[in-house]
Amino acid sequence: MRKQAQPDLSGNERMVLEIVRRASGGVMRSALAPQTNLTQPSVHRIVDTLLEAGLLKLGEAVVHGRGKPSPALQLNSEAGYTIGISVNTDCVSFGICDLACNIVHEEMLDGKPDNRRDTLFLLKQRTRDAMTARGIDASRLIGVGFSMAGFFVDSARRFNAPEPLRDWSLVDIRSELETLFDLPVLVENNGTTGAIGESAVGAGRRFPTFGYLSFNYGFGGGIVLEGRPLFGAFGNAGEISRVFTAEEGPSRPALGELLKRLNARGVEVANIRELRQRFDPAWPGVDDWVQEITPALNRAIDMLRAVIDPEAIVFGGELPHALGERLLQVSPSKSLTRYGVEAPFPTRLVSEIAGDPAIVGAALIPLMERYFLWSLPKP
Repeated sequence: MRKQAQPDLSGNERMVLEIVRRASGGVMRSALAPQTNLTQPSVHRIVDTLLEAGLLKLGEAVVHGRGKPSPALQLNSEAGYTIGISVNTDCVSFGICDLACNIVHEEMLDGKPDNRRDTLFLLKQRTRDAMTARGIDASRLIGVGFSMAGFFVDSARRFNAPEPLRDWSLVDIRSELETLFDLPVLVENNGTTGAIGESAVGAGRRFPTFGYLSFNYGFGGGIVLEGRPLFGAFGNAGEISRVFTAEEGPSRPALGELLKRLNARGVEVANIRELRQRFDPAWPGVDDWVQEITPALNRAIDMLRAVIDPEAIVFGGELPHALGERLLQVSPSKSLTRYGVEAPFPTRLVSEIAGDPAIVGAALIPLMERYFLWSLPKP
C-alpha cells in the first residue's frame, strides 16, 4: 500500500467540510455562511476550491425558498478512505471508512491475537483483499487508526495492555504498523476511540459533552467535551479503572470478571465475543455480579459528574446490549443535597453503535486529523 499525497487544508476549508459532514443529506451553499464567521463570497470561494479538489460534490437539486432549485453540497465519499483497527483480548477486527465517515466494510479476523506478528500480517492481507473486493485503490488510503485496550506509558504511545494481550504490550506498535501499511498511523486506547465513534455517529450527536464507559475485558472510558475528545497529557484521559485499588479490582465492572463468575456457576462462555453474542440476563450469576459491581459503577459515574459535568453517560465498549439495559436499572448513588435540591443528573444510555465502536472511532481519527474539525467554533 502506498501513500497518497494529500492537500493541506486551511482551517476555514476544514470548517466548511465539518459543517457539511454534520449535515444529514447535504447543505445548501447559502446555509454555510451563517454557521461561520465568514462572508458569503469567502464561503463560495472555499466551496469552489473543495469542489475542484474532489472533496465535495453537488447532490440533487432541491427547492430552497422562492428561488430556483439548487444542488446541495455533499461530501465526496469516494475521495479518500481510512482503515480502523480494533484489538480486543480475544479478537481483532478492522473496518474501512470513507470520507463521509461511513464504514463500508467491517470484518473480524479468525482466531485470537496471541501472536502479534502473525496477526499483523494477516490483518494486512485481509485489508488488501477487502479493498480489492470493494474496488478501492490503495492510492486513496489516507491513514490507519489503531485501537487497543490498555494505557500509554510514554511518548512513543506504547500500550500497557491486559494480560491476554501481553505480546502487544510495551512495543512500538505505531512504527510497526507504519512500516507494514506504508501509511500514517494514529493510535489510541479503545475507551477514547469508542467515545470518538459515539460522538460522530451515536449518542454524541445529541449530547456534545458526555462520559463514555468502556466495558471490555477490563473497564475504561473516554471523555468528549463540546464535541472534542479529551486525550490528556499522556493520552490516558478517561482511564477510569485507575481509581480502583488492587483489592477493589475484581469488583469493578470489567467483563473479564463477569466471565469468571459465569464459568464458576456452570455457564460456559469462552470469551468476550461469545458473551456479547450469547448473553442472557437470566444466566445464574448475572444479578449477583451486577450487585457486586454497583458501587464501583456508581463511583465511576460520580467522578465523571464531578469533573466534567456531562449531559450523558454512555455505556459502551463490548457491552452486550441486554446487559447494558440491566445496568441502566442500577440506582444511582445518593448525593448530598442542599436545601433539598440536587445537581442535575446526566442521562444514562447504552451505546447506539451496533458494531464495534472502537473500529468506528479508530477509522475516524485520521479523517478528523486531515480533513475535519473535532468541534465547530462559534459563528
